[in-house]
Amino acid sequence: MALVIPAIDLRGGRCVRLHQGSYDEETVYFDDPVKMAKLWRVQNARVLHVVDLDAARGDDSPNRKAIRGITDALDIPVQMGGGIRSLDDIAAALEMGVYRVIIGTAAVRNPPMISKAIERFGPRRIVVGIDARNGEARVQGWTEGSGVDAVELALDMQDRGVQRIVYTDISRDGTMEGPNLNAYRAMGSALTTTKITASGGVGQHRDLLGIQTLARYGVDSVIVGKALYENVFPCQQFWSWNEKNEIDLDAFSTAPLHDPSVLH
Repeated sequence: MALVIPAIDLRGGRCVRLHQGSYDEETVYFDDPVKMAKLWRVQNARVLHVVDLDAARGDDSPNRKAIRGITDALDIPVQMGGGIRSLDDIAAALEMGVYRVIIGTAAVRNPPMISKAIERFGPRRIVVGIDARNGEARVQGWTEGSGVDAVELALDMQDRGVQRIVYTDISRDGTMEGPNLNAYRAMGSALTTTKITASGGVGQHRDLLGIQTLARYGVDSVIVGKALYENVFPCQQFWSWNEKNEIDLDAFSTAPLHDPSVLH
């Protein structure tokens, strides 16, 4: 089974989800990101995906304190994206306790920076996020087109030493209408060494099974956001989601953890 990675999207210090990347179609799910992160950990998350939506769009971010709180509270790797535009931004994120950093806009607009980042921080700490609509990579928090083909961008990133790409189909993100398996298959068919984390559209268990069929194309993990917040998976009933304000969020799962040093 592909690794399921819960998502926490932060805007204005709260946990939100956008519909198809639109900042005008926002649903607020939880006001306390640290508590939300702990709940995903209690539900046996092995990796957490955090996005700073304010920083991604180029706005001043009120979310850094929350991100620091999440990394301090959890005993699993946290990957973080949003507003990472420079080597100094990467260093600052890693200093906050983030295990690996996702770079989106800068990978499109300043590809040589990716090469420098890998050289400085190592390939395990650098992930490229490709957010696409109709095959075109989008930038600035998905608000602008780039004219760059998503698969061509992925191939360039692979040549620069990138070992993992988070590939989001914006048209499916936040819809729970099912992932774009064809898009992941097309990118995976072109790549030879770089792994893919799928993102966007998961709405039920059979969608996870669909992602699992793409293992031969290098798709080994999937980010799930809205479907988890909407409590669509029956197994979540075992974790007292409906009593999240009373659950002991410090009672982490005792399941064995992967050594973060082997995360790829």
